[in-house]
Amino acid sequence: QVQLVESGGGLVQAGGSLGLSCAASGNIFHIHNMGWYRQAPGKQRGLVATIGRNGGTNYADSVKDRFTISRDNTKNTVTLQINSAKPEDAGSYYCKAGIVPASDYIYREVWGQGTLVTVSS
Repeated sequence: QVQLVESGGGLVQAGGSLGLSCAASGNIFHIHNMGWYRQAPGKQRGLVATIGRNGGTNYADSVKDRFTISRDNTKNTVTLQINSAKPEDAGSYYCKAGIVPASDYIYREVWGQGTLVTVSS
């Protein structure tokens, strides 16, 4: 069973910094893209940032120059560094990865359970 587990959410003051981590576990053959998505109350889940296996990144316009996504392929982890936090950054942050399990070699997109980020103004 392949799964993603996020950690690092919590309360951050506006203008402050917070780091999120996501670890993939299970019998994994390969991980393609990894990314972070955010869902605020009453809103749809949307892209925050993605990173390819070779390190190519993509960011939502609203977080460019403030957030940094990175990954460690040896540990099957992806992190999101939030800097200069704004109230509109608040929400549940979900990790997603395109994973090929070694059990069946069938590509699937796997979501984590989410971690809550609250920004105090």
